[in-house]
Amino acid sequence: MFTECTADLDRVGPDRFTQRVDGVPGKRGRAGRSGIIAAFRYSAGAMNPVSEARVREILGGITDPHSGQDIVASGALRGIGVSAENVSIDLQLGYPALSWQPILAARVRAALEAEPGIAHAAVGVSSRVASHRVQEGLTPLPNVRNIIAVASGKGGVGKSTVSANLALALHAEGASVGLLDADIYGPSQPRMLGLSGKPDSPDGQHIEPKRNHGIQAMSIGFLIEEDTPMIWRGPMVTQALQQLLSETQWVDLDYLVIDLPPGTGDIQLTLCQRVPVSAAVIVTTPQDIALLDARKALKMFEKVNVPVLGIVENMATHVCTNCGHEEAIFGNGGGSRMAEQYGVPLLGSLPLDMRIREQADGGTPTVAAMPASDLAERYREIARNASGRLSVRARNKSIQFPKIVIQNT
Repeated sequence: MFTECTADLDRVGPDRFTQRVDGVPGKRGRAGRSGIIAAFRYSAGAMNPVSEARVREILGGITDPHSGQDIVASGALRGIGVSAENVSIDLQLGYPALSWQPILAARVRAALEAEPGIAHAAVGVSSRVASHRVQEGLTPLPNVRNIIAVASGKGGVGKSTVSANLALALHAEGASVGLLDADIYGPSQPRMLGLSGKPDSPDGQHIEPKRNHGIQAMSIGFLIEEDTPMIWRGPMVTQALQQLLSETQWVDLDYLVIDLPPGTGDIQLTLCQRVPVSAAVIVTTPQDIALLDARKALKMFEKVNVPVLGIVENMATHVCTNCGHEEAIFGNGGGSRMAEQYGVPLLGSLPLDMRIREQADGGTPTVAAMPASDLAERYREIARNASGRLSVRARNKSIQFPKIVIQNT
């Protein structure tokens, strides 16, 4: 009927229009094309109301690029309301996405209102971060829903800078975030976050995390002078890491990002065996030498049953600050080839940019220093991709119930 209506409109013209619907004469008068089309779309919807099953089918065709699943399969769909030609949708994402929520709502609304039986669609989108499954035999830390380990396998690829900006990007998207500097020998997060001084210890047994740029942070660098070397053997290092993790009074964290030292040694093994890690992110640069060690880090997490959310390709290209010429000085496409080889997503690529280095050295990483920049958006997209992939993984089902004692009285 709608196509027939349009054909008659083209023949007669929008100024004077007469149409019969099911034998009932239409009103004659002046009308614009959009008004006539809207009227007949409303008429079609009123006679053929959309069903909830059809709404669900439409939603099943919309893929969330951050989780990699459609919004029905991902569990984001919380409710459907259908009243004649009006539809209301309630979506709840399992990851922080303040900048993505209005975009997703607009896409869902457009897809629904393209259906002839729907005149108006109201779409609400929110986020709620749940605790996800960790290694067998371990339970999540108190006040920490998820731990994401950031590893590289090789030094010099910008892992600590990525870790700091990832934590800040998760916070910018609406999450409560902490950052643990696990590089005992070479802590760099105090400098990057613009923090110094010893942490407070209200009870003499626990320490309070330092705070800046909206996130909580802890590092061995807060407990020693910046130029003091840590001449410790492996057992002392692993014990120090466990104390930093368990004795810090983290406050209601959705994510704790752990900046691991490079390699696959004692600290990494301790983390994987004794710390309840939800997932890992691998940072690499495009050249073959860095990819060799990144593969080792990825395989290490596989062996200890820690899922890898994906790969971040850092220093993918360099843009000349004088002429603007962009060049892949470390090779091209190494991160994407590795991601394809191991069946994990490429979470994003980052350029070799002088501003990233300057801002990290100055204590205000890029996401905090230039929140509206293209560079900050790249980090935020990586954060949404990583947390989105985590959101569709199995949730932690262990709930600590209080002990109930029944006594005869």
